[in-house]
Amino acid sequence: MRVALHAKVEFRVDLLLDWADVLENDSKKHHVLSFVRRKGRLDDRLQRAWQRYAPDYLLGINEGNGSLALKPGFVLDRGFVNSVWGNDRPLIIEIGTGQGENIVAAAQNHPEKNFLAVEVYDPGVAHTMLLAGKLRLSNLRIAQINAPELFESGEDDLVEEVWTFFPDPWPKMRHHKRRIVQPDLASNVHRVLREGGVWRLATDIEDYALHVHEIMDGREDFINDGSLTVSLPTEHVGKGTADRAALLPHDDFTEATRYEGRVLTNFEKKGQAAGRVIHDFTYRTR
Repeated sequence: MRVALHAKVEFRVDLLLDWADVLENDSKKHHVLSFVRRKGRLDDRLQRAWQRYAPDYLLGINEGNGSLALKPGFVLDRGFVNSVWGNDRPLIIEIGTGQGENIVAAAQNHPEKNFLAVEVYDPGVAHTMLLAGKLRLSNLRIAQINAPELFESGEDDLVEEVWTFFPDPWPKMRHHKRRIVQPDLASNVHRVLREGGVWRLATDIEDYALHVHEIMDGREDFINDGSLTVSLPTEHVGKGTADRAALLPHDDFTEATRYEGRVLTNFEKKGQAAGRVIHDFTYRTR
């Protein structure tokens, strides 16, 4: 895919992702990232929102300015939650907040709960702060951080729910390892969830739905709390080969009805307009 920059300059996003693989393999920490951060200027409206609302909403838990790594020694625990929110109300974390439409609506509708939005991209962070600031929400905070690292730092039995709605699908086969839903993250999500806690997920990519089932359905620490039966291919397809999915062997899987607490975002509307089926998942801790 080519992305135009000004009139004459363009770069290849797929080549950028390939270079990300090279850099990742050279990294001593060897963290597989679920994103490639493309730095770009915020428009004037979002820049003003950042300057105005960041002191109120953006958590300073990063290793340094512009870094998405956690500060050394940081722990997401009850003491931190109390120091930030000023209470011990139930905490809900959304991984990949996007433009913030969903978590801001949830925070507005549920002032009795605390919400933490996790997002890596500057425009999404800024737009979430803008929406929250306009509503003067006091129960929402934002962390611009690598989500798996945040959950590694989390205290046991801390969180009521975790949400991951429409994560980056990483359609190329060699990039499936970058998908945010992975065994290590699932283990840490389970650990930080309270007894009976829930991980809610949604995707409009059929191959990602299969990926979620492969990661989650065989686990002994989560139960698939869905009630719908859906048919999915039992083999993966990659970018450019999705049309072959209908010819592959299929099997039945259990999924959830649409979570009523998830607002219909512009992103989801576009997926529906394109004819994509929404797959919802509810995994509850055993």
